[in-house]
Amino acid sequence: MIKILLVDDQIILAEGIKSVLETCAEFNVCGMARDGAEAVEMADKFRPDVVLMDIRMPNMNGVVATKRIKEIDPNIKIIILTTFDDSDYILSAINNGASGYLLKDIGSTALIDAIKNAYAGDTILPSKIAKKITDAAMMVSSDKEIKLKRAFNLSDREVEIALMLNDGFNNRQIASAMKLSDGTARNYISSVYSKLGADSRSSAVAKIREII
Repeated sequence: MIKILLVDDQIILAEGIKSVLETCAEFNVCGMARDGAEAVEMADKFRPDVVLMDIRMPNMNGVVATKRIKEIDPNIKIIILTTFDDSDYILSAINNGASGYLLKDIGSTALIDAIKNAYAGDTILPSKIAKKITDAAMMVSSDKEIKLKRAFNLSDREVEIALMLNDGFNNRQIASAMKLSDGTARNYISSVYSKLGADSRSSAVAKIREII
């Protein structure tokens, strides 16, 4: 039996979701919370297997509640179920431990399957949501590249190497990723250091982080 905690400040919606879940013999809805603060209390009390969590709620939003519940018990699976597909919400929820992000227009069969899959350890991200995350990541990456180019007059390849330095890649890893010989990679890294006005890897990373 999979114990489920429902969290939603719209009671009618929550009752509807509960009715859908109760059609599955494998599910037991152990509680219904009306905001994030109540969700944290009930998660600590009932220790559900899966939490269906709304995002925008009074007192404590779903992102903060997700973080608090995962601190109580990392094994609790949390699926965000909301009407909002904003990329900031999605990334914040996932970064705080959510196992998935679903929109409330999901069908009943798909919702039941998603809960079972999350309980089994899968990450639940429909293609529409996954695209939002990819697009947001690309925008962040592009923004970093533009900032580095403008600040230090780096070439496209030097920008790639600067970002790898920032991510902790060593010389050999950079050479392998860029398909360069070790000597050529060292030359590029030296050029990056020179344009940054850095005399060591740590000072180069510090200058990169000041910009991005």
